[in-house]
Amino acid sequence: MSDRFLVTGGARLVGDVAVVGAKNSVLKLMAAALLAEGRTTITNCPQIADVPLMADVLRGLGTTVEIEGDTVVVDTPAEPKFHADFDAVKQFRASVCVLGPLLARCRQAVVALPGGDAIGSRPLDMHQAGLRALGAHSSIEHGCVVARADRLVGAAVALEFPSVGATENILMAAVLAEGTTTIDNAAREPEIVDLCVMLRQMGAHIEGAGTSTLTVTGVDRLHPTTHRVVGDRIVAATWGVAAAMTRGDIRVTGIDPAHLHLVLQKLTDAGASVERFDDGFRVRQEGRPRAVNVSTLPFPGFPTDLQPMAIGLATVADGMSVITENVFEARFRFVEEMIRLGADARTDGHHAVVRGIDRLSSAPVWCSDIRAGAGLVLAGLVADGVTEVHDVHHIDRGYPEFIEKLCALGADVRRVDDTPDGAADQAI
Repeated sequence: MSDRFLVTGGARLVGDVAVVGAKNSVLKLMAAALLAEGRTTITNCPQIADVPLMADVLRGLGTTVEIEGDTVVVDTPAEPKFHADFDAVKQFRASVCVLGPLLARCRQAVVALPGGDAIGSRPLDMHQAGLRALGAHSSIEHGCVVARADRLVGAAVALEFPSVGATENILMAAVLAEGTTTIDNAAREPEIVDLCVMLRQMGAHIEGAGTSTLTVTGVDRLHPTTHRVVGDRIVAATWGVAAAMTRGDIRVTGIDPAHLHLVLQKLTDAGASVERFDDGFRVRQEGRPRAVNVSTLPFPGFPTDLQPMAIGLATVADGMSVITENVFEARFRFVEEMIRLGADARTDGHHAVVRGIDRLSSAPVWCSDIRAGAGLVLAGLVADGVTEVHDVHHIDRGYPEFIEKLCALGADVRRVDDTPDGAADQAI
């Protein structure tokens, strides 16, 4: 049984909300701590379910992990273990990011194929091809990715697609390889830049962070460091869309607005007043938002993680919106749940066509992944009556204190504990 949220529609969200470190960065930074013997400290960590899950993965590899508030300390031994078993990695996709660091440190890695969100196919072909280019033998054996190398040697790696995960694994293997590695068509996301910043603090030689070409000159060893996680642009943008959908006024801090340039432009196109400042932005929406078209693309394009929020906004916008998904083919499962709420929407291949209506109608809906869950909660805020959002454990994996922050902004949202011995209803 999973908890569910009861979302009462009709509230206009107003107030301030602070964003902490990015889920899509902190898990990779924790994995990077495997690259150096000793205690690495990571601050500004989000208090989400995936952080202790990654801690369990690292503990299974012989590290000691301490979590206290927003700080994670990873103490890595001189000889880490190299086998991340299925029980540790099955619950979330990001666990595969230990592959590169383990190969670099141990010259071998066995990582069970991970689980995670139901958003479509995410094969590891590019991860393996990049590691093979560095001299590793890599294959899928008995449900695990198995990689071994007598030595890693720098090479030219060209990615077919700017995959974030493949870029991270190849990068973390290359920092301890002999010679120079170039990664062409590398991912450019701010979370990749954040990883590069931490690796450089650890002694790695990396050039080109934030561009499509990374140049890595291998070193003999890295040393532990202290690093602050970059702000979560996806969570920040979720609050911005929430302001637009509820015709509210929200000031978001803890994020570089340059990381959301296109998203904030889309909100402006939708009729919102958007103010940018050094560590955040403010979104004010007067009246019904206008329809806007969105196409998801790797950074600096519109993030695929925000596609559910774009569809949510389109359902109550004035006019017709076309949302094109270019990254994950199964993300449109979310549209089926929006139709339960009365949305006038249909999908055709990579496209969703949404005709906005003034108000959605409450219904029971189910989360299929982190971002779809957040999008359904936002939809519930603009529906009449009470919307039941089920399987909210997905939301807990990516949004720290989500219900508490919604309620602080004026929403009426409650968590219901569905376990047999749990409380019947917990108002936050």
